[in-house]
Amino acid sequence: MGLSRKEQVFLALLGASGVSGLTALILLLVEATSVLLPTDIKFGIVFDAGSSHTSLFLYQWLANKENGTGVVSQALACQVEGPGISSYTSNAAQAGESLQGCLEEALVLIPEAQHRKTPTFLGATAGMRLLSRKNSSQARDIFAAVTQVLGRSPVDFWGAELLAGQAEGAFGWITVNYGLGTLVKYSFTGEWIQPPEEMLVGALDMGGASTQITFVPGGPILDKSTQADFRLYGSDYSVYTHSYLCFGRDQMLSRLLVGLVQSRPAALLRHPCYLSGYQTTLALGPLYESPCVHATPPLSLPQNLTVEGTGNPGACVSAIRELFNFSSCQGQEDCAFDGVYQPPLRGQFYAFSNFYYTFHFLNLTSRQPLSTVNATIWEFCQRPWKLVEASYPGQDRWLRDYCASGLYILTLLHEGYGFSEETWPSLEFRKQD
Repeated sequence: MGLSRKEQVFLALLGASGVSGLTALILLLVEATSVLLPTDIKFGIVFDAGSSHTSLFLYQWLANKENGTGVVSQALACQVEGPGISSYTSNAAQAGESLQGCLEEALVLIPEAQHRKTPTFLGATAGMRLLSRKNSSQARDIFAAVTQVLGRSPVDFWGAELLAGQAEGAFGWITVNYGLGTLVKYSFTGEWIQPPEEMLVGALDMGGASTQITFVPGGPILDKSTQADFRLYGSDYSVYTHSYLCFGRDQMLSRLLVGLVQSRPAALLRHPCYLSGYQTTLALGPLYESPCVHATPPLSLPQNLTVEGTGNPGACVSAIRELFNFSSCQGQEDCAFDGVYQPPLRGQFYAFSNFYYTFHFLNLTSRQPLSTVNATIWEFCQRPWKLVEASYPGQDRWLRDYCASGLYILTLLHEGYGFSEETWPSLEFRKQD
């Protein structure tokens, strides 16, 4: 299994009193303190380099382990200023320098004598995967710049790597279940116990460039390329996991816009997912630069495109469905979309990242039924832009996209992954750092 980023390194941190992979999510957010820590406390640093931003996570754990796996807590979460490292194509050195602020913040919390013993790892995910496809030379330059900065820092630098999509899903699952205490739990009698398998939850993650689904199915995983196996706290786990590159929030919005341009090439584009009354001007060229876009700009169009919202959720859903290949799964029970194998859904699921942020804005994180979710999103999509803009001051950056994002998530979960009216209550939208 190729694990991933924060979790993979964390499993590394998790499996050792030193560390062994990249593991899980953190039980506690430990407040910064100047109190000297016991000498048996170990530390590890993970840079999670996503498509839209990079975050640093500082972990701490006792030197002794429980059934061969460390019990870890999160001591610091720091969001790096600026965009994701894949954005620094014109100035690779700046990608490395951007990490300095959070690194210095983490080192303040670690006793100086342990700086050189603190394993530090940067895992890059979908944003750098896309850049590697588009321009491998630029991607190499960015990794070199990051390596130079972290390599000269007073830490035990383990490297900067491009992590596989399967790892994102698997480690997201570990992170969620570790945080919930479904992998290991400290009992009121003072013992570490392992909860029953039925308590494990599935994980749904969505970044800017990719989205992942991971869960323990009820039967064998028939496509072994979607299976991830690992051992934690003395138990073996086998999960189904798949990462859909180009189905993250930002790439979806770009693909959606390009699809509308291609279907109705004109200087004025009427966008059904933008609210009525909204208007903007967009440069046409950059829309076609992503490796997720497999089209060329219509020759008849000007360099700048005027986009006008129409607030039509029905037409918006139709355009969003064009991003999926549902016909490739016709007649197949164990299939999601785009011909990708998926066993039947099982158990509870936690949806986080952009799943949570979108539904939180729409007030849909209270486990409302599917019919209510659908009606709420449609109602929002039909509100006038001026009214919405006045109701949410200071949120202009994301406001125009909540209709599209809400309908996209609904389409992905319902028509893609197969959550029905009956199974929708198994979904819980949770914030996860």
